[in-house]
Amino acid sequence: MADDTSKASIRDQINENLKRVYEDALKEEVPDRFKILLAQLREKAGGT
Repeated sequence: MADDTSKASIRDQINENLKRVYEDALKEEVPDRFKILLAQLREKAGGT
């Protein structure tokens, strides 16, 4: 029983950490080089 409780606690910690990392990643701005690449792809897709 204690082993199951311990595993559940570890699982909860992992879930919380993953959520925190994901939320932090969503707040990051897209780097300029990716914006440029996306703009180039849009131009190419629109030109065909």
